[in-house]
Amino acid sequence: MKLQVALDTLSLEECIELLNQVRNEVDIAEVGTPMIIEYGMTPVRELHRLFPEMEILADTKIMDAGEYEAEMCFKAGAAIVTVLGVTHDETIRGALKAAKKYGGKILIDMIGVEDLARRTQQIDAMGVDYICVHTAFDLQVDGANPLEELRMINSVLRNAKAAVAGGVKVTTIESIVRENPEIIIVGGGITNQADPATVTAKMKTIMEDSQ
Repeated sequence: MKLQVALDTLSLEECIELLNQVRNEVDIAEVGTPMIIEYGMTPVRELHRLFPEMEILADTKIMDAGEYEAEMCFKAGAAIVTVLGVTHDETIRGALKAAKKYGGKILIDMIGVEDLARRTQQIDAMGVDYICVHTAFDLQVDGANPLEELRMINSVLRNAKAAVAGGVKVTTIESIVRENPEIIIVGGGITNQADPATVTAKMKTIMEDSQ
C-alpha cells in the first residue's frame, strides 16, 4: 500500500520544502492539475531530480491525444500519468502505448463516471495499472467521500489495482485502509496541516499496521 501526496496549490519551492519533511513516509509525489496548469512540466522534472526515491505522478487528467500528452509527461520524468475514465478507449490505449515505451504506468481517474462498475470493468480489461475513485473537490463540501465507490470498484477489479482520492485525512484514513487500496492519495490532509511531517507519519503507521 502506497501513500501519495497531492501537491496542487503550493508553489514549487513550497512543494520541495514539504517533500523534504515527509520524504521518509511518502511513496508518490503528485504534481497536481493546478500546478501543471501554472507551471507545465517544470515541477515534474524538478521533483524527479530532487526526490529520486519517490515515484512522480503527473496529474494531467488526459482527455484527448493520449499517446502524445502521456509521452510528454514520461519524458519529463513522470513514473505515473493520469487519464480520465470518461474519455474514449482510443485515448486510453494511446496513453498505454506511451507508458509501455517509457516503462511508465497509467492511472485512470474515474471522476465523473456515471456507471462506475461497468466502466471499471471495461477499463480494467485494457491493461491499465491503476483505477482511482475520486470524490471531486467541489463535492467534498457536501460531505461526499470515496469509500463506497472504492468498495464498488474493488468488487469488480481483476487486473488493475485500486487507488482512492478525495478528502482523505488522518481521521478517515483507517476506514479507507480497511478496503486495501494500492494507493491512498492525500492532498490537504497533509499539505494544509500545521505539522505535515507528524500527520504523514501517523497516516503511514496506520497503513503499515494494516498489512
